[in-house]
Amino acid sequence: MKKIALITGATSGIGKATAQILALNGYDLIITGRREVLLNELSANIKNETDAEVLSLCFDVRELNQVEKAIKSLTGKWENIDLLINNAGLAVGLEPVYEGVVDDWDRMIDTNVKGLLYISRFVSPIMVAKESGHIINLSSIAGHQAYANGAAYCATKHAVEAITKAMRIELLPFGVKVSAISPGMVDTEFSKVRFKGDTEKAEKVYQGLTPLYAIDIAEAILFLVTRPKHVNIDEMIIMPTDQAGARDFRRR
Repeated sequence: MKKIALITGATSGIGKATAQILALNGYDLIITGRREVLLNELSANIKNETDAEVLSLCFDVRELNQVEKAIKSLTGKWENIDLLINNAGLAVGLEPVYEGVVDDWDRMIDTNVKGLLYISRFVSPIMVAKESGHIINLSSIAGHQAYANGAAYCATKHAVEAITKAMRIELLPFGVKVSAISPGMVDTEFSKVRFKGDTEKAEKVYQGLTPLYAIDIAEAILFLVTRPKHVNIDEMIIMPTDQAGARDFRRR
């Protein structure tokens, strides 16, 4: 029987690439996100290109009731989740705290921190009960280094680091693996969302350098989940060659 992976934020970027690579490597998938059309497109493409089975769940990780309803709706083999990829997350705005937009802060905290906690709250008991499983949380270099105009986002990713470390200890008695991946700059929708649809600003972020791409992180996730049972990769920090820190770049 194939293992089952649940991936949040699977409609684009790292989540989408991860779904595709796991489908090619023996997983059946539960893909989640807020954009139903994109979920359905991804599901159809994966089914056409692989032998993986795919279940789509359209809901918002920020809404506790929606998360609980979605996970409790699973029946049959879909209840037996082996791998949870907590990928849903975003950055919004790039202002100093004294000019910050509170709605932006709330979106980031509700998605990056509370959403991760909500999903983990309902999926981790499945793994505890069977004493196996793996949870991978998508963090960021911003979870290790704070930078100006990113206080709220950096705070959320520092929180992901703390949650991951605590979960690692809490789930240790049950043999459940817990990992974090902290990428640097990745060319996805990230910057477009941060700048609220301003494509020109978003494109400038990547000018003069070669960033990471979603497939780079997906391949790292595949490496994590294919280690032997006795090996847990606690954390990976993955940077473009052209980036040495949160705000240290080589541009040409």
